[in-house]
Amino acid sequence: MRVLFAGTPDFAAAHLQALLDAPDISVIGVYSQPDRPAGRGKKLTASPVKKLALEHQLPVFQPQSLKDPEQQRILSELRADIMVVVAYGLILPQVILDTPQLGCINVHASILPRWRGAAPIQRAIEAGDSETGVTIMQMDAGLDTGAMLSISRCKIDRSDTSASLHRKLEQLGAPALLHTLDALNAGLAVAVEQDGELSCYAAKITKQEALIDWSQSAQSLDRQIRAFNPFPAAYTTLGELRIKIWQAEPTAASGLGPGQIISADNAGLLVSCGEQSLLITEIQLPGKSRMAVSEVLKSRGELLAPSTLLGS
Repeated sequence: MRVLFAGTPDFAAAHLQALLDAPDISVIGVYSQPDRPAGRGKKLTASPVKKLALEHQLPVFQPQSLKDPEQQRILSELRADIMVVVAYGLILPQVILDTPQLGCINVHASILPRWRGAAPIQRAIEAGDSETGVTIMQMDAGLDTGAMLSISRCKIDRSDTSASLHRKLEQLGAPALLHTLDALNAGLAVAVEQDGELSCYAAKITKQEALIDWSQSAQSLDRQIRAFNPFPAAYTTLGELRIKIWQAEPTAASGLGPGQIISADNAGLLVSCGEQSLLITEIQLPGKSRMAVSEVLKSRGELLAPSTLLGS
């Protein structure tokens, strides 16, 4: 099976690796986003998918757009049986969707149609969903609206962050992709239309969303912290300081106004919320590494003393 692959981040690279390891699949080319500035020096950096493709001496294509007729001609001349798209980041026009013999399929990190859009993993945690999964769909011109070829499910655990759920879905998606390709190649795949009325839009995560609003419930803030770990990392302010919050858990304790520290000890920072309180166990001060609160208190205990108001 001659497969074209299109993807950009680590999640996509895990699926490309599965295709490369499959004996009956030939990856004939890889599409990825153009190199972007990264790091303190803002040096142009290849995507994880591009790096993996180059390690395997695969042709790599990085067009700014696939709406260009010349780019469409190049893709057509590759004569792919199918194109697999995983978190690519570019819109595929209809002419591209129609080019491979078996069309284009997409691996999406959600049980469709629940979360369509750019950030389904984070939005599922933030919303308090009890499960998520991977859907493989036949792509059409809409945003994650294509007919579903495969759905694999997994539980969202109480401690899951977007990072840990990302890893679960990588492990779920790769074998599901291979199984779907086998079914398509054998003519046995069954496509099921989505019910658009059940869909939500998983908007791209912004840094502005990461600021903690202590008037929210402890349960809501716990989900926000886990959803935004590792990016963009939830944070609170203390004067001019921005303190990132990496790990916390809701508790039933209450008694002070939202944002006030109830207690600060080896168990962590207990902070009052709009409803109940949040026990924060891992934070990051500006210019420092992530640390357990118990360690921070040894040198900066006066900064996080009881009755201190966070978010001020």
